[in-house]
Amino acid sequence: MQSNGLQTLDYLVFLFYFVVVAGYGYWIYNKKKSELSDSNDFFLAEGSLTWWAIGASLIASNISAEQFIGMSGNGFRLGLAIATYEWMAAATLLIVAIFFMPIYLKNKIFTMPQFLSQRYSPTVSLIMAVFWLMLYVAVNLTSILYLGALAVTTISGIDFTVCMIGMSVFAVIITLGGMKVIGFTDVIQVFFLILGGLATTYLALQMVSDHFGGEGVMSGLNHLMTKAPEHFHMILNKDNANYPSLPGLTVLIGGMWIINLNYWGCNQYITQRALGADLPTARNGILFAAFLKMLMPIIVVLPGIAAYLLHKDGMFQQEMMKDGVLNQDSAYPVLLNLLPAGLKGLSFAALTAAVVASMAGKANSISTIFTLDIYKKYINTNATEKQLVSIGRIAVVAAMVLAIAIAPFMGIDKKGGFEFIQEYTGYVSPGIFALFILGFFWKRTTSNAALFALIGGVTFSILSKYIPTWTGVNDCMFYTAFLDGDVYMIPFMDRMGWVFIFCVVSMVLISLADPESKNNPKGLEIDAKMFKLEPSFILGTVVVVMGIIALYTYFW
Repeated sequence: MQSNGLQTLDYLVFLFYFVVVAGYGYWIYNKKKSELSDSNDFFLAEGSLTWWAIGASLIASNISAEQFIGMSGNGFRLGLAIATYEWMAAATLLIVAIFFMPIYLKNKIFTMPQFLSQRYSPTVSLIMAVFWLMLYVAVNLTSILYLGALAVTTISGIDFTVCMIGMSVFAVIITLGGMKVIGFTDVIQVFFLILGGLATTYLALQMVSDHFGGEGVMSGLNHLMTKAPEHFHMILNKDNANYPSLPGLTVLIGGMWIINLNYWGCNQYITQRALGADLPTARNGILFAAFLKMLMPIIVVLPGIAAYLLHKDGMFQQEMMKDGVLNQDSAYPVLLNLLPAGLKGLSFAALTAAVVASMAGKANSISTIFTLDIYKKYINTNATEKQLVSIGRIAVVAAMVLAIAIAPFMGIDKKGGFEFIQEYTGYVSPGIFALFILGFFWKRTTSNAALFALIGGVTFSILSKYIPTWTGVNDCMFYTAFLDGDVYMIPFMDRMGWVFIFCVVSMVLISLADPESKNNPKGLEIDAKMFKLEPSFILGTVVVVMGIIALYTYFW
């Protein structure tokens, strides 16, 4: 793909963004410097993040190249249906705020492995910590880095490896200041992210309007809905070529819930933002994030659909190709390349903000888990607070270097970046969510049951892919298989639902078979008062839920 390059004005806009974020981060760092020798403060920003900082940080950490590039690419290929990841996430965030956060905060949980150690056993905690570190580095961090560098090199013409190193260095600078610096700089990152993202959407809709005749973005949106109606259905039928990616009602009653509840509720990378706050602040921050999630498809999906319609009508024929094959992940960079000077710099800053903020958050979580759950427990049990912070910073740099080294070899561009992350995360999500949800709400759940869910869940996830090949049954009430190369496989979202049920049933049976589980001392004390809600939170929840219902009803 040929790049139009960045103009002087674009570089000035980007420099302004860089100076604002780095300067504000440095100011926060100096202001809080005396507190950063404490490990809890470095990893969690305990008690210092406001609700708006928590909400903004959640979104800044979540929205990255996988959304801007990957989800726009999915918008190009399968349309608005991919927005289900965003809109169902809004509903999931409400569940996390209402039911999960009280349990974490009441039990003073700072890391996810810490919860597993308290609730189950150190063995379960260690295995899970290793799983998370492998997943965060080999799947999440590499994908964010690869897709971000792909977009930046497309827009700027800068060498791909240089782009990866540059973004990594920027993310490391922010991460080394600890969770406080990340949390507050994320507010600025979200501002640039949303402003630049809206600018790109505006350009895309305006371009559609100009191409097909009309005036303004509403005319462009109308053209999208009338000329590409197949791209405006939330629930896909079995005869849809994209059904394997979003298998029908599974997005409402099946695997999509497991994906989102595991990601938003059992994920160090995300929950870390709220774990250092009091319950009302944490809940309001998560509610704010839910509102922002409702808006994200405007920024990350509509541009992809616009690129699809324009490509369908003869535009971007060469630009969308990579190695002779149509590449959906090129949709967003292609649009960015057409922005006028200045506006391109703003959108470039938005994309960079999304990538850097997400990388910084991910690196901080990698650092937190390695330092508090592996180094402190198994390598140096007598480590001082200062040593823990130093090791945490070393872990950040090591994770980034490893991600740069392996990212080009992961095959991220073969599937489309967004689905790459979802599918590989899906191998471990059902088992993790099963042991968390039973650990929360059923006192009899034992550590042996949790251990089985971890190992058995991953094993069954891998084996269940090939059930249609082994049985010869490609379509039944439990799944509709699709052809992947020469082999029929069950869609990963359907597999996640069945693996989750398998894990829950297995955990219940294993726990019931243990006579000591009746008086399990590690069972959590649940008090109904923990889940009491403020009237303002209830009102916000009703607004979000009604909005989701309206969207699914209209775009069914």
